Amino acid sequence: MPDQDTLPTPAEVGADRSVAEAVARHRGTVADVLGGRDSRLLVVVGPCSVHDPAATLDYAGLLKDAADRFADDLVVVMRAYLEKPRTVAGWTGLLPDPTLDGKGDIATGVRRGRSFLVEAAATGLPLAYEFVDPMLAHYVADVVTWGAVGARTVASQPHRHLASWLPMPIGMKNCVSGRLDTAVDAIRAAGLPHAFPGVAADGRLTTLRSTGNADAHLVLRGGPTPNYGAAHVADALAALAGAGLPPRVVVDASHGNSGKDHRRQPGVVADLAAQVEDGNRALVGVMVESYLADGRQDLAAGRLRPDLSVTDACLGWDNTLPLLRTLAAAARTRARR
Repeated sequence: MPDQDTLPTPAEVGADRSVAEAVARHRGTVADVLGGRDSRLLVVVGPCSVHDPAATLDYAGLLKDAADRFADDLVVVMRAYLEKPRTVAGWTGLLPDPTLDGKGDIATGVRRGRSFLVEAAATGLPLAYEFVDPMLAHYVADVVTWGAVGARTVASQPHRHLASWLPMPIGMKNCVSGRLDTAVDAIRAAGLPHAFPGVAADGRLTTLRSTGNADAHLVLRGGPTPNYGAAHVADALAALAGAGLPPRVVVDASHGNSGKDHRRQPGVVADLAAQVEDGNRALVGVMVESYLADGRQDLAAGRLRPDLSVTDACLGWDNTLPLLRTLAAAARTRARR
């Protein structure tokens, strides 16, 4: 039996040329939305984290049908998060803990997670990913269209350096306290060239040299209080302008903006849709936590349901589809203004 503590190299896990052309095209499309060259609305939607790859691929099939239906108005990107940041403790995601039991078989996790991402990308959907551990980024980055640096890591220099090197648009979330300046500083840092240690394709530590990421942008995810309203968005745009950054904001309808209550996400989306309808072109995207079934389950509860989140509670698919329809209608109205 192989030593589970010896990781394969990124090269051994392998790049996948079958989806490379589509991933490059998707990245260009998202960059065009962020840059105002594409009038559609970016919608990053999907499970809080992937715990059952087969069931998440079922979700991907549903989302792909909806993405095609609303393609004239929305650029739909599926959340395919395999790492889960934790304030103190808890399940850290399929990549670092694929058996969901704390054993930390990362070698199996990178193979299983990589296989899932390639299959998900093969559906034709662009994929979103939160980069939690910079050491693992090289295993997954080539199949990711849109990346995120989360509220707990946005102040981290290694994550800012990583964002400057990653070849896709990166959303910087405001920190857990709700402050925007940390994320604004992160966007500025990611836009600059850096030299920093990282993992090469052959597994060796090497010096990575970045040229800067021109598509880093702000994600409002709330804090102790929400920050999705029109006044909050205006404040965020003013902060970006003050730092000499492009006026573009993605707003997360979950997390602090819904008080971590998945049932509040439709109300947040309705408010954001109204802002889009009113012609706010700097509100370029919306994030929604969604999965097959409403709610969540505890890992310690026994046999797990494949269709129910084991981390944050999500909206079920039947409650997600109307939100996509609402956002598509809002984007269509804005484009006609």
